[in-house]
Amino acid sequence: MPKPYDYYLEDTLIDQETLQQRIAELGTQISADYANTEDLLLICVLKGGMMFLSDLMRHITVPHHIDFMAVSSYGTNARQSTGAVRIEMDLHTDIAGRNLLIVEDIIDSGHTLNYIIRTLQARQPASMKICTLLSKPERREVDINVDYIGFEIANKFVFGYGLDLDEYYRNLPFIGVVRPGAYAVPDET
Repeated sequence: MPKPYDYYLEDTLIDQETLQQRIAELGTQISADYANTEDLLLICVLKGGMMFLSDLMRHITVPHHIDFMAVSSYGTNARQSTGAVRIEMDLHTDIAGRNLLIVEDIIDSGHTLNYIIRTLQARQPASMKICTLLSKPERREVDINVDYIGFEIANKFVFGYGLDLDEYYRNLPFIGVVRPGAYAVPDET
């Protein structure tokens, strides 16, 4: 049984009001950018992007569809990507000729998103842009062109608002920083 979330919480990095205000701004910008575009498909990268997609799409005023993709690059260490990406759930939609907007919760190293981009480009969409709630530029190992960024954050271990600790606390309405020593992650061997 996990401890209450406040046991793990060092600090609130982004509060609920600030999150919602920025998401509304992103929705307005995306709506303007896609005003004359047909066939917009929002692709949510699960599980972390679910809350962000749900709130973001309420602010996108142009007609659009949604689909979901689940990928994994994390082994037993929830803090560090292994770099080996695998698709756990693929899209149900044919994306050939479609205008894609990939909706991500966080971009760290960039390996997972780079794999997604290459995989989807091979399916010949008309266009593809990236929207992420959080970006950690100091962790980036792969150059990724991100079109819409909610917040650039320092290299801190964060949770809440879709981001989990062992699948818990995705439901929190804010993003918090994990208190050092509160969450033990097994070493990878």
